[in-house]
Amino acid sequence: MNSDTLFENYDLNGLQLNNRMVMAPMTRSRADNPEHAATELIAEYYAQRATAGLIITEGTYVSKDAVGVINVPAIYSKAQIEGWKIFTEAVHKANGKIFAQLWHTGRNSHPDLHDGKLPLAPSAINPNTQAFTAEGFKDTVTPKEMTLEDIKQTIADFKQGAINAFEANFDGIELHAANGYLFQQFFSKNSNIRTDKYGGSVENRSRFLFEVLDELKKVVDLSRVGIRFNTSLDGMMGINTDDETIELYDTIIKRLNDYNLAYVHLMRPFTDVSQNKNAIVNVARHFRKIYNGTIIINNGFNKESAAKIISEGDADLVSFGTPFIANPDLVARFKTDAPLNQPDQDTFYTPGEKGYTDYPVL
Repeated sequence: MNSDTLFENYDLNGLQLNNRMVMAPMTRSRADNPEHAATELIAEYYAQRATAGLIITEGTYVSKDAVGVINVPAIYSKAQIEGWKIFTEAVHKANGKIFAQLWHTGRNSHPDLHDGKLPLAPSAINPNTQAFTAEGFKDTVTPKEMTLEDIKQTIADFKQGAINAFEANFDGIELHAANGYLFQQFFSKNSNIRTDKYGGSVENRSRFLFEVLDELKKVVDLSRVGIRFNTSLDGMMGINTDDETIELYDTIIKRLNDYNLAYVHLMRPFTDVSQNKNAIVNVARHFRKIYNGTIIINNGFNKESAAKIISEGDADLVSFGTPFIANPDLVARFKTDAPLNQPDQDTFYTPGEKGYTDYPVL
């Protein structure tokens, strides 16, 4: 194994990355302003980390209906686009490449975040998790089942979010189809019991994703669009694997070969699924056999394990989450085998500079 593979350039569908290390999307709740816009502080945070081959932003809401956590920057208004322009300029000045992650939390939200209205979801099933509100974490409620008009509007919101992201000078976008949020709520049988064309069969439960993609390709270059999946999520965030989970994701990933995407961004299991016949254990290796494009793999990697999975050919890029929080210069630290700063978990979601832009560099 050659650890230098981690620091090689990579051609991402014509976008030249300086290395194969990706900064994973991580909610940090610093957009504590009435406009829910990115700020100079947020721009500084990401610019500090621009030595990553690619940065994927924290999830950014495509509409007011998409909100599920307080103080998260959104991308549906003019003020928000202007905030992101400051941000993308700072990252590009630091020679970084950056994608915006487009997000809709669906039922993983709370009425307090929607002026008292119920959050939207494929079916009226409570995920029995918690949402982060202005008054702290609150238990989720039974959501409102989306009407066909709601679905049509949400597809339009993702389309407009993509347009807005490119207007704000992002290098690309990522659809957040993982971690129990709206796309995955459509995918999973325990969160989608619809009897119309968006429920039932594997094809129907994946329809929403492909309708979004088909609308996106009318307005943006799909070679600048990635998608994030958590294919083996089980017993968390309101999602369980089932007897069709593997078939569903195999079907989706195979079909994505026809879309010439920037990448698929896969997550290793959050929990031990070695005894779960409905879950994929070795996610990257499984999907490498059926996906022809770029694969990013995420969750729990260090320098050695990241270099190994790239050298073995199961993934092209590796994304790192928490290590980038405490180590703005993670690439340099990996290159020199320098010790890593440890993150302060108490400041992951608190406003201000502390635990955000004040971590020391080498």
